[in-house]
Formats: sequence, structure tokens, C-alpha cells
Amino acid sequence: MHLIVRVALVLSPILVLSPARAASPEDRYFAARDAAIAKFAKLSNDNKINEAVDKAEAAARDELKGQLIAILSQPARPGFAPAQLNLDTLYRGDMGFGMLDGLRFDADTGRDGGKIGEKRADGSFVEPKAHIIVTSEALFTRWLHEHKAWWDKGSKNVPQQVEPALKFEGLYTQAISTDAAVINFNELPVAKPASAALTYGFLAGRTQDSTPEAADEVFVAALANGKFYIAYGEIEPTVQVPTCAVIRTDYNKRANEADEKLRQKRIDKKAYDKLGDLRQQGEDAFKRCFVQHAPEQPAFAEATKQAQALLETALGK
Repeated sequence: MHLIVRVALVLSPILVLSPARAASPEDRYFAARDAAIAKFAKLSNDNKINEAVDKAEAAARDELKGQLIAILSQPARPGFAPAQLNLDTLYRGDMGFGMLDGLRFDADTGRDGGKIGEKRADGSFVEPKAHIIVTSEALFTRWLHEHKAWWDKGSKNVPQQVEPALKFEGLYTQAISTDAAVINFNELPVAKPASAALTYGFLAGRTQDSTPEAADEVFVAALANGKFYIAYGEIEPTVQVPTCAVIRTDYNKRANEADEKLRQKRIDKKAYDKLGDLRQQGEDAFKRCFVQHAPEQPAFAEATKQAQALLETALGK
């Protein structure tokens, strides 16, 4: 009997020194985030959303921001406002749900130095000219896994390996969750900083329907020192290839003519279908032309410089 007690006493310090793996800060973040999402989902399902619940949701996001500030330990960026949580909402079903878990730094001025929120002559409002999102590699890989089947069946989802994910334009739509899809016009020849293991940059635009005629943004992404960065911003001048726009206009004209001929019964449905989707053909031809000829434009080199500068700012250079 005494021997058994003695063995137990000898082993007890070992048990204290070898506990089950403690939860990491990232684990605690995801546990808090998922608990909040579940809480607000139940309130939403029970039709109990009100002003007090909205305030509680905002407070929950503030608490998550505090956790990420501690995890990521990011310095301020000159010309950028203090870090904000990149998650727009914890309500499932809201536009903005499922964005990349990280901190976002917004430029403190708009294009041409405009004051944020100021109304322009065209009725639009000045928005930050650039944004930087920072997360950890562990948070990013967890987010990739969560988005493995994020979009409906038939839609391509984000690759599960980091390097292919950087080149998937849907990553950027999901990560920043605008009401318009991000379009990758062309890869940019950004130089990889010494601290970065991976980098990728591209000319971009946004669309809710057809591809815009000009690339007016750049995106850069990097994996460096255990952190993952996405930075994006408006560029001036925009990158355009007028000859490519003419090609698409011609396809659209042919599509309109075909529609009119079908309506007037000058061609039958079989002949109409044989033409194929002329508008989509025009979109595809425009994109191929743009990829080929955009690097010839003087604005392309300027866009590359702006992307490089944005990447260096994101990495704290």
C-alpha cells in the first residue's frame, strides 16, 4: 500500500509537466469566433436580432480584434489608419461573412489625397486608396480549409495549397468580400523581397457582370516570416488596351444583330444556337487580347512600380 502511494507521488510531477497540448492563441481565436457565430446564428434564426444584439455583435468583433492584435503584433504603417478587424460581420448570410481572419490597415486618404467619406462631384464617396490585410500563416491555412467548398457546387473554390491559392482570383474576392468579384487581368512582375518565401501580384478590376475595360487596381500577396499579407489599392493611370475593347464591342454588336434576326424570324433557333454565346466569346477574346498587350502599355510599368511599393509597405519595409 505504501509502495503504491509512493509511486503515485513520484509520477505526479511528470503528469504536471506533460499536460495535453495547450490551446494556441490561434485556437482560442477560432473558438471565440465560432462561438460568437453560433450565438448570433441562433438569435437570427429565432428572429431576435435587434439593436442590442447588433451592439453585442460589434463588441464580439472588437474582442476578436484584440486577440488578433496580440497574435500578429503588427506595427503601424505610415499613411494608414490603425488596424481594424477584417471581418465585416459575424452574422451568417450577411454579405461580408467569411472574410479572411486578420487585421486590415486602411489608407488614411483616398485617391489624389481625397478625404475619406467626402462626396465627389459624380456622387460617389472617397474611399481609402489602399488596404493591407495581415494574418498569420496558421490562420490563413485554417481559413483556406474552411473555404474548401465555400461556393456552390459547380463553382471553383480556393486551392488548399498556399502557392496555387495566391494565383486564384477567387481568393481575393472571398478574402475582402466586396459586392463585386475581383478579376485578375495580368500577373505583374513584382520582385520578391528577401524576407518573403512567396509573392504574387496582378493587375485587377472589379465586376458584377462583364469584365471592365480598364484595370484600375493592383493586388499583391506575400508569405513572409510566418505572416500572410494581401495588399491592394487603386492605381493611376489605369491600364487600358483600346484595341481589345474594340474586339469585344464587335462581338457584342454581332450578338445584338443575332438577337434581332431571331426576333424578326430572319434566322431560326438552330442557326442562332450555332453562333454560340457571342457575348461570352467577346469577353474571352477581350481577356486574351488584354493579357497579350497590356504589358506593352506605359501604364503597365507604372502599375508594377505601385504594386511593388505597396508590397514593401505591407511587409513593413
